[in-house]
Amino acid sequence: MARKLGTILMDMGYIDEDALWKILDAQKASPTGELTGQVAVRLGLVTEEQVLKALSEQLGMKVQRLPSDLTIPQEAVAAIDKTMAQAFKVVPFTVSKKDKSVTVVMAEPQNPATLESLSTFLGVPVHGLIGLEQEVKDAQERIYAGKQETFADVIQEIANDKNLAQYANRNENTIDIEAIEEMAEAAPVRKLINMVLLLSIRDKASDIHFEPFEEEYKMRYRVDGVLYELVPPPRHLAPAIASRIKVMSNLDIAERRLPQDGRIQLALGGNAVDIRVSTLPTLFGESVVLRILDRTVVNLDLRKIGMPSDTLAQWMELIKKPNGIILVTGPTSSGKTTTLYATLNELNSIEDKIITTEEPVEYDIDGLIQIPVNPEIGVTFAACLRAILRQDPDKILVGEIRDLETLEIAVQASLTGHIVFSTLHTNDAPSAVTRLRDMGLPTFLITATTEAVLAQRLVRKICQFCKTEFTPSPEQLMELGYSPEEGATKKFYYGRGCDKCNNTGFKGRMGIFELLIMNETLRDMIVSECSLDEFRNACRKFGMRTLREAGLKAIHEGETTIEEVVRETIID
Repeated sequence: MARKLGTILMDMGYIDEDALWKILDAQKASPTGELTGQVAVRLGLVTEEQVLKALSEQLGMKVQRLPSDLTIPQEAVAAIDKTMAQAFKVVPFTVSKKDKSVTVVMAEPQNPATLESLSTFLGVPVHGLIGLEQEVKDAQERIYAGKQETFADVIQEIANDKNLAQYANRNENTIDIEAIEEMAEAAPVRKLINMVLLLSIRDKASDIHFEPFEEEYKMRYRVDGVLYELVPPPRHLAPAIASRIKVMSNLDIAERRLPQDGRIQLALGGNAVDIRVSTLPTLFGESVVLRILDRTVVNLDLRKIGMPSDTLAQWMELIKKPNGIILVTGPTSSGKTTTLYATLNELNSIEDKIITTEEPVEYDIDGLIQIPVNPEIGVTFAACLRAILRQDPDKILVGEIRDLETLEIAVQASLTGHIVFSTLHTNDAPSAVTRLRDMGLPTFLITATTEAVLAQRLVRKICQFCKTEFTPSPEQLMELGYSPEEGATKKFYYGRGCDKCNNTGFKGRMGIFELLIMNETLRDMIVSECSLDEFRNACRKFGMRTLREAGLKAIHEGETTIEEVVRETIID
């Protein structure tokens, strides 16, 4: 195990034990999570040069200073473009003539995964040297001055590449494996994929789509739930792009007839980014979709997902119940998993054992036992749930209740003193009761175990830098169910579009929520098998704010737009 940096600084005679305790106390109090060396320099106890020497001792890496008169070879600068250098906080230093390996100077050498990620992008070994953060930034500005490449530049480079041009008029099925491997390793193809990945992570995209059609090839990425098209590459690059992504995710590039799933793991700025890869054979070649799972994008704090204060207070009280079933409902990609992760994060304490079973496990959280479902070998939700009950859990998360078997085990778990969280696909909270009944669960068990149902949708948030008040048209007011007179008394906003939001007018997403809390009257209505409309009206009488009402509240508070709420909700 590597020695601690503070201990090394002390062994080198730069600080004494009292100074080390000062550094550790200041580090604990730091709100930004500063590193030991940064705190020591800030307190004036050591110099940056002394920290570099200690890091060199700790990591077994050499120190490389970057004075302003240092010349970096052009082949090194060409190996790593500006976008990649800034994303990984490195400066290219040399390229080996022997094995083409690249050596970089790192501003954050404490992240060893950075070198692995760079190697994944570049397709060659990458070695690291330790550098000063400010010197790395200054060197980036010098060596990349006027060299910022755009998508259009890379596409043009591909169009001008004679080696790739020879495949332009050939049938994809007649290109042999050796040729595809050669295309996938071509510098312009690597550069294109790297740029798409880094741009998507920077713009907080959730998915990237590579789609072959008969006459064209499309690249799109999804930001805040909406797909945006990127500059398309030439159609003949389809097999090269699919193969390059397969190489990065360790898939079989020779297999083009079957769907494949893989993953790419990266480390950017100290943050782990997991990319799930899915390939699918289509009529005109392989469609590839990348799902980006970036912990820094997802906010696992219940107070920051858009839940109104009154709903949040009720939810906080509900999740602390000792037993019962709490359901979160909504369509695919409505934020159900994020809400449940944030909930478990809130409940995560040393006193409780929390076990989850998910398909797939999207984010790993310290303190939770997380089980990935794998139906191919019999590891289903139901099988996992049975095993979980023998593991002495306090709180259980079942990724999704899909069948009666899983539902019955979840009910048994709640009846034996466990709180069970899960998801369902229903349009609103009251419909969850009907769904449970349709799945075959007896009415008396629904009323005995269900404590609450939270329905939710995701809407895009107005960019706060270009938010503008406006007067909606009569047609827009009619979509919300308002008369012109009612609309005149309320405030409405939209985003004009600016540099901060890529001229979309939106930045980020928030949830709108409908919380149904069970009580004795509602349970009696379920037992008497009342109609869904009667049940919904009763829920509203007991204080349930519908999705549309929650959306209207968000509109008037200047958080989202009329169009977003109309798209995601229906008139009550």
